[in-house]
Amino acid sequence: MQRSTTSRRAGVLGALMVSTILALTGCTAGSTGTPGSATDKNTLTVALTGEPVNLDFTTTAGAAIPQAMMSNVYEGLVTLDQTGAIKPLLATGWETSADNKSYTFTLQEGVKFSNGADFDAEDVKFSIERVKSDAWLNGLKTKMDVVDNVQVVSPETVTVNLKRPSQAWLYSMTTLVGAMFDPSGVDDLANQPVGTGPYALESWARGESIKLAGRDDYWGIMPGIKNVTLRYFADAIATTNALTSGDVDLVYNMQAPELLAGFQSKPEYQVIEGTSNGEIMLSMNNNVAPFNDKRVRQAVMYAIDRQEVRDTAWNGLGTLVGGPVPPTDPYYEDLNDLYPHDPAKARELLKEAGAENLDVTFTVPTRPYANAVAEVVFSQLKDVGINVKIQSAEFPAVWLDQVFNRHDYQMSVVLAVEARDVLTMFDNPDYYIGYDNSKIKDEAALADESDTANYVAGMKNVVRTIVEDAASDTLFIFPNISVAKAGLSGIGANSVTEALSLATIAWS
Repeated sequence: MQRSTTSRRAGVLGALMVSTILALTGCTAGSTGTPGSATDKNTLTVALTGEPVNLDFTTTAGAAIPQAMMSNVYEGLVTLDQTGAIKPLLATGWETSADNKSYTFTLQEGVKFSNGADFDAEDVKFSIERVKSDAWLNGLKTKMDVVDNVQVVSPETVTVNLKRPSQAWLYSMTTLVGAMFDPSGVDDLANQPVGTGPYALESWARGESIKLAGRDDYWGIMPGIKNVTLRYFADAIATTNALTSGDVDLVYNMQAPELLAGFQSKPEYQVIEGTSNGEIMLSMNNNVAPFNDKRVRQAVMYAIDRQEVRDTAWNGLGTLVGGPVPPTDPYYEDLNDLYPHDPAKARELLKEAGAENLDVTFTVPTRPYANAVAEVVFSQLKDVGINVKIQSAEFPAVWLDQVFNRHDYQMSVVLAVEARDVLTMFDNPDYYIGYDNSKIKDEAALADESDTANYVAGMKNVVRTIVEDAASDTLFIFPNISVAKAGLSGIGANSVTEALSLATIAWS
C-alpha cells in the first residue's frame, strides 16, 4: 500500500510539532515538583483522561468505570495475567465436569469485602445471578446468558452449571461481569462501591479525581502504594504538562504519542510501551441511511487508508489488523487485504448505490484519538465524494447517551476496549452498531460449544463474515503507552482488560 503525503498530513503533523514544543518547554513554569522524585512512597498520582460518569459499571457502559474500579475495588474468581492467560484470584482453583458444562470453584478463605462482610460461596451465587437479573443494565451482561444455575456446595465451594459447553464463559469471568459483590453493598454502587479488592474508595471529586486507599484487611498481597489518586484531565497535553511539572507521577495510556520523544531522551522518565485489546472502530449505523446499504459501508471501507490514519493520527503506533479482533485473541487473522485502500472502487460502489455526493454526519467523542482520527477520515471520505460534517459529542456522558444508548447517529469512532468483544458488538442487532447478526448467530453459538480447534475455526469464519459485510471499519489496534517517573516499578505494559491494576505499582 502506497502511503500518501498530502497537505492535510503536513498540517496535522505541524500542529503536533507546535504542541510538542509548547508542552515540553513551557509547561514547567511555576512547578514545585521534581520529576523523578517521590517525597512520599505511600502516595501515587495517576493522570487519566475520560472521567467516569458514575462508579457503577453494572448499569453504565464505557471503559472509565472498570478502568478505575476493577482489580482495585472489585475482584473476580479469576483474572488475566499480562500474557492474557487465565489465573485464579478469589478462587484458588476450579474443576470442570466431563461434559464441560459445570465449573466447581474452590474459594480463598478469610476474604472480606471493604464493608467488613465475609466473602463466601453465597456471594458468588448472588453476583452471577444478579448479572442475569434486571438489576444489571450494562449490555455486557449477555456474557452470562449461558449460565443455567449456581449451586452453593459449601461456604468455600460453588458450582456454576452452564446450559451448554462454552469456550468463552471462563474468559468472560475475568471481565467486569465476573466481579463479586456483597448483597448488602449494592444499594448505591454509583457512589459507594463495595468489593474485595486491595483498595477502597476514599473520596470522589466529580470532574477532578478519585482517591483510593489501600485496605489494611486485604486478603492478598498488600498494595505497593497505599494512597492512590486518579486525576482526570480534559486533554492529553494537560496530562503530560502535569507530569513534567511534578503534579502527577504516571500518565497511563498516554493520549499524545507525538510527545513521546521528549520523554524518551530524559533519564528522569520511563516510557512503557505495550499493546491492548482496544480496537479503534469507525462505526457505521447499519440501521439508518445511508449505512443500511452494504455498498455504502463497503465504499467507506475502500475509501479509508488505515495506514495513513494510524500514521497521521497516532504517530505510527498501533497495529493494523483489518478486523475487530486483536492479535492476542486465539481466532485472530490478518484481514487487511479484504478491503485495501481503493478510492476508485469506493466511487464505483457509491455510484452503484445511487449515493454520489453523499452527506454524512460524523459524531465524534471528545477524546484525543477520536479527534485526530476524525480529521484524516474527513479528508479521505471527501476524496471519494462523501461530504462529512463533524459533530462533537462530549465524552462520556453525551456520546454514551446519544450514540451508544439512543443510536442517534450515522457514523462515529470509538475505542472499544472490552476483551474479546467481537460478539458483544456484532452478535446483537440491538447494539449501537445495529449489525444484522442472522448470518453469524448460529455459527458463533456452534463454535462456542465446540472443542478448541473448532472454536477457533468457527470464530474465524464469523469474523470474516462481519468484515466482508463491512459492519464497521477497524482502523487499528490501540497501543498501550505509559510515561512515568523513573522511580516507579510494577506498571503493567499491556492492557489485557479494561482495568488499570494499581496494587503492583511501587516506588523503588
